[in-house]
Formats: sequence, structure tokens, C-alpha cells
Amino acid sequence: MVGVAGNLFIELGIVVILAAAGAYLLKLLRQPQLLAYVLVGVLLTPVLRIVTDTSIIESMSIIGIAFLLFIVGLEMDLSSLKNVALVSSLGSVIQIVILFMFGYLASIVLGFMSLEAMYIGLMIAFSSTMVVLKLLSDTRELNTLHGRLAIGILLTQDIVAIFALSILTSINGFNATILGLALVKFAAMFAIAYLLSRFVFPTIFEFAAKNQELLLVSSLGVCFVFSLAFYYLGFSIAIGAFIAGIALGNLKYNYQIIAKVKSLKDFFALIFFVSLGMGISLSVFSDMWLELIILLAIVVFVKPFVIMTVCSLFKYTKKPSFLAANSLAQVGEFSLILLAQGLVLGHVSQELFSLTVIVTIISIVITSYTIEYDEQIYKFLQKPLKLFDIFTTEGLEYLPRKTKPSIILCGHNRIGYSILRDLHEVKKKVLVVDYNPEVIAEMVHKGFHCLYGEATDEEIIERMNLRHVKIFISTIPLLKDNLHILREIRKVNKRANVMIVARQVEDALKLYEHGANYVILPHFLGGEHVSHILTKMRKKKIDIIKEKDKHIKHLEERKGMGHELPSAHH
Repeated sequence: MVGVAGNLFIELGIVVILAAAGAYLLKLLRQPQLLAYVLVGVLLTPVLRIVTDTSIIESMSIIGIAFLLFIVGLEMDLSSLKNVALVSSLGSVIQIVILFMFGYLASIVLGFMSLEAMYIGLMIAFSSTMVVLKLLSDTRELNTLHGRLAIGILLTQDIVAIFALSILTSINGFNATILGLALVKFAAMFAIAYLLSRFVFPTIFEFAAKNQELLLVSSLGVCFVFSLAFYYLGFSIAIGAFIAGIALGNLKYNYQIIAKVKSLKDFFALIFFVSLGMGISLSVFSDMWLELIILLAIVVFVKPFVIMTVCSLFKYTKKPSFLAANSLAQVGEFSLILLAQGLVLGHVSQELFSLTVIVTIISIVITSYTIEYDEQIYKFLQKPLKLFDIFTTEGLEYLPRKTKPSIILCGHNRIGYSILRDLHEVKKKVLVVDYNPEVIAEMVHKGFHCLYGEATDEEIIERMNLRHVKIFISTIPLLKDNLHILREIRKVNKRANVMIVARQVEDALKLYEHGANYVILPHFLGGEHVSHILTKMRKKKIDIIKEKDKHIKHLEERKGMGHELPSAHH
């Protein structure tokens, strides 16, 4: 036993040391860190064969997936997805069916057997929850419109993957009863999680929160209880961890739990990416190069095209549709789980499994770059993407031809919401520009003039009629977009009062140089507001209890409307 433990420690030590060195090097080169982890895995097993028994590392990587989904569940505000619920559910199912059929037919043409083609179709249909959430979190895009679109689509994909796994596990004796039983078991576990989160966990964790170590152990206990329960019911442990996270997510201690578990998640996530590299069979590059190129092309090019088309059909403009589709252009961990199960059952060959691993790794590495440079890629493809403008936006805007609004608001996020509350009395003079169809529908219902699209789009700029604007407000915190809008305004209108949001002091000064009348720095304004309240409290001009009640009322209104924080993409 000592020998086994010693070997494990040595192998794990080698993995972590090389991963740290590789991550440090790639950070200096400004490259994605997960690329370092994958390369370390390739170096350790397929190339140098330093680590030959990868079973323990692979087992630890599964724990990494579980921890990630546990934290995702903790952070998940399901109410924030209600504005993208239709495209996340129905749209995601449509996308899965189209991609499955495309992958299936392409595999048949490539000479795969029908059962293997089914696995390949499913592999292509599912994206990586772990990778997408990590990359969107790193770039602070989880709460953007395209971030919520991607998360909603991933949730539906994961649910479909669970049932696909259940069906394929018992494919030889599958019938409707098996599917129905799986649905009942899943619904029952979800109901149990809901009841525990409402009536049991608040009491347990109120006591546990008094001791930080007990809080961590208790939360991990809940994670493993649900993971094991789902595992014994025939589901993935990762989904059990996700449901556990949702069950604890409504507790007031959820952020403390996240802070405690995050380091564990990061460590096991590192192991996950290293294990991917270890699973590569280099012979695939010579023996199945044609299949590799075709399947990779489907994942990287066809898949985002299909997802963007589906999002556009649900009336999302080309920018959020493109950014969401771009983030989902990879093969996911559930695809690997499905293929691994198929390998055990004898449904797929070792060569096909190795091919899947390589497609997964390459697509994930490509995604790490395309998400990091998504704005530049979008700008480069902006003209060809106008193809997606053919989808109707009828009923999503209201701007009579003779109307010339004197106040324009671009971006209806939390700041925009507060501004519109004070402009409600003069709403006939206000034009709201946003690329979230739910926001536009809501504003039209409230009687505001609206334009649906990106504020930087040439056609939208022309339709704003900037010559007659007296006040222009932009809550888009992306500097280059604001500079572009500012230049367009000043070309035709020198007198307009332009108010623009900025993230940093340097950005604010640059906007002032280019003609902004006032730059809104949210953090500065927050500090000034608190200072103003403190002054009034000292002079006994306000009642802090009444101020608190008023603030809570406003926060509940905003939560009910599902407003996100200002972000780089509106």
C-alpha cells in the first residue's frame, strides 16, 4: 500500500509541477492556460510514457467535473435565465436534433456502422459545460446576454445527455418504459432537492456557518450525497453535483461555500484537462486523418452556424447569436462520458474513442482562443453575418417614421433601468436601443420608442436620427464601441449632451477627450451615493430604515425583471 501511495504521489507531483511550469510559460506568452494542461497530458503519456496507468488521474478528473458543476449550481440564478428560456429549451432541442442528424449522416458517409454513427452524432451535438463556464467566467461574460444564452443551451444539452446515456446503456433492451422510469427518477430527485433546500438545509447550514471548516465539510457532504444518489440511479455523478449546487444555491451562505470549494474545483479541473491529453492515441493522426478533419470541421464551423441560425430564428440579433454560438463550438465532457460508456459496452471501437478525445481536445483549444478574441472575430465577420439579418424583427420595435426622439438610451441594463424610471413621464421623447428581444418587447409594451439591434451597427446609427438628439446616453461599457458612437454623433451633432459609461478612469479620460459631456463610472457613483447618504444621516435629513426599505423594493423590481450587470457586450 505504501508503494502504491508513493507512486500516486510521485505521478501527481509530476503532473502538478509540469502543469504549473507550462501554465506560467503560457501566461507569459498570453496564451490560454488550459492549453498548457492538455500539452502536459500529451507529453506525459502518449509522447514520453512517464505515466502509463492513467486510471487514477481519469477518476480524479471526473471529480473535477463534479466540483465545477457543483459551483455552477451554487452560482446559478435560474430566474436570470427566464428571459432566454424558450431558446434555451426548445431552441436547444432543435439544435441537438439538427446536429445529431448531420453528424450521423456524415459518419455513415465516412463508413462508420450505424450504432457508431449514433454516438458520433451525439458527440457533435453536445458542448462542454465545464470549458464554456470556465472561459466565460475568466472573461467575465457569464452575465452577458450571450453568456446566458450559452448557459441555458448547455443546461438543456446536459439534461438530454443524461437521458441519452440512460438509453444507450440499455440500448439492447430499450423501450419507452425505461425512458419513462428515468424521467420519473430524475423528477423525484429534483423534487427532493427542492424540498430539502426549502425546509431542511437553511436550518442545518445556519448552524454550520458558525464554523468555516464545518461549513465546507457540510457542503461537500451534500455534494457527494446527491452525486452518489444520482450515480446509483443510473445518472452521472456530475449532474448529481449540479443539483446539489442548486439545492444550496438559495442559501445566504452560498458565496462562502463557493469561496471554500473554488480551490478544490480549480485543482481537479487541472487534472481533467491533463487527463484529456493523456487519452490521445497518436496513431489516429495517421490512420484516421480524414475522419478527424471532417468531424473537426463540423464541430468548429457547422455547429456554431446551426446554433447561430437557431438563435436568430428566436429573434436574437447577430451579435449575441454569434457570440453564444462561438462559445459552444467544441465537444463536451458528456460526449466523452457517452463514448467511454459505449467503449465499455462494445458499441464503439478504441480507435473511435481516441478520435473523439482528439476532436474534443483540439476543439476545446480552438474555443479557448475564439472566446478570448470573440470581439475581433465578430468584427472581421460582421459583413458576411448580415445574412442573419433576414430573420424578421416584426413586433420587436416601435419607431413611427415621423417620430424624432430627443433622448436616446443605448443598453437597457441595470443603469439603463434606473435612468428610464426617471424618464417615464417623457417616454414619447425617448428611444431605447438594445439587442435583447425580451427587453425590447417589454419597452414596447411600456410605450417607449424602440430599435432592436446593436448600437454600433451602421443601419441602427442611421435610424437613430442623431441630428435631432438632445441627450444621448450609452450604458455600453466597451470603450471602442463608445468611441465609435461618439464619433458618429459628433459628425452630425455638436450640441447633443452625450453621457457614456466607462469601466476605468483611463477610458473615462479618453471619452472626455473625444467629446463626451459626462462619463458615468458606476463604482465612483456608488461611493458618492453612499457618501451622500452618510451626510444626510449625520444631519438627520433621512431615515436609514426607510431608505433601506426603498432600496429593497427597487432591488426586487430589478430581480423580477432579470436585469444583468453591465458587461462588455451590453
